[in-house]
Amino acid sequence: MAPVFSHGDLRLYLLRLLDEGPRHGYDLMQALSDRTGGTYTPSAGTIYPRLAKLEEEGLVTKTVDGRKTVYEITEAGRAEVAARADDLEGIEAGLADSVRLIADEVRGSVREAMKSLRADLAAAAAADRATGRGAPERTGPPRPADDARAASREQLRRADAAVSEFRATVRADLRTHVARGGNLPASAVDDLAAALTDAQRALTIALRG
Repeated sequence: MAPVFSHGDLRLYLLRLLDEGPRHGYDLMQALSDRTGGTYTPSAGTIYPRLAKLEEEGLVTKTVDGRKTVYEITEAGRAEVAARADDLEGIEAGLADSVRLIADEVRGSVREAMKSLRADLAAAAAADRATGRGAPERTGPPRPADDARAASREQLRRADAAVSEFRATVRADLRTHVARGGNLPASAVDDLAAALTDAQRALTIALRG
């Protein structure tokens, strides 16, 4: 996916981040990744030359704190951030759009997973009908119905694991993003909720079918 930053936008957004408080280079790179939902993770070769340019322009200063170089916005930098508030609003809108795209991709992945699960459940149900579901147990080699039920239990285990992993990952990402001062648009949360609702409905239809 292409970066959401047009020419000159990254420079301005770096000032925006530093206006929130002093940061070192890695922290800036992580903040950019967080605020684009992971769609854009700049390299050190992208960030540091721009920081050096901002320093030359008198918009930021840097100090060495142990092994880290910390960058801090100057009054001139704050003045530019204030003067270009409209431009920054447009950049923020672009970041929100990138998060929406992630939600769309998640929704598409969920739909594909539901199709696969629906097919597995249909196959298991067909096998049960073909072999007389609910017939008395008997000894001997496993019947197709037994195989189908075992397959369904395995799919249930996979579904439990997938849901747990998704929940843990999303919660951790969101909490980290907000704790670092990241902007979390309501529209992004709405899109996530809609994607989860779609997944629930698709699963319900698959189970009833």
